Amino acid sequence: MTTPEFWHDPSFPEVESRRSARENSCYRSHTHDRFAIGIIDEGRSEFIGRSGAPVVLEAGDVVFIPTGHLHQCNPVDGRWVYQMMLADEAWLRDEIWVDGESYAGAIQVHRDDETHEAFDAANAALYAGDDRETFAARLSRAFSLVGTGEVLEPAPDAGSAQSLRPVLEVLAEQVSDPRLDDLASMIGVSRFQLIRAVRSATGLTPIAWRNDARVARARAMLRGGEPISSVAYALGFADQSHFHRVFRDHVAATPGRYRH
Repeated sequence: MTTPEFWHDPSFPEVESRRSARENSCYRSHTHDRFAIGIIDEGRSEFIGRSGAPVVLEAGDVVFIPTGHLHQCNPVDGRWVYQMMLADEAWLRDEIWVDGESYAGAIQVHRDDETHEAFDAANAALYAGDDRETFAARLSRAFSLVGTGEVLEPAPDAGSAQSLRPVLEVLAEQVSDPRLDDLASMIGVSRFQLIRAVRSATGLTPIAWRNDARVARARAMLRGGEPISSVAYALGFADQSHFHRVFRDHVAATPGRYRH
């Protein structure tokens, strides 16, 4: 298999998964609207977070990326094999993490063979068609093995984006392309100050942040069975070709591949 394989099920909407083999696809900096668990099986990858400092990930590593953390992971010296599970943090807190336990702060890497094998087994349960109770039991066991990880990126300052909330809401939800001058006037700054403020708070320019948010919404709509053309139209893309390019840049797969 050289193309990615995706798992999602309307009867279990809290979780989705990806398995990739011998890929050399590259990603733009992006976020996830769910807690991400990356499992490196073969090869090496360069992780870059908001700080811009690269860290090499190797086979056997397991990476935790909390919701909303900007990052990119791209192969080093050729192709790599990896898996990625995405789960709603509320579901993890209620069903998986023990009382008081939380990994929703910093991005961490865990370098332990037993931990890697346990998360691999949990993900395998999804593709094997096991019931959600079996998957949850395996995932709970995997988290029970987790020790102290290496912090790759600290938790971002949540307060830095508070003043930008009205702007970010418009960027995420307005179908038509917003004018930067109009957004800047909402918080009483110039367009150049707005661009700097959004980049400082999120790591992305306003337009890049808007595309990232639209891709997150597109994934949810595609998982729900929406036709690709309807998703592109509903989210304000110029046409399906534009949607295809933006989606592929963020997901390293086409909307059609992801949907099926």
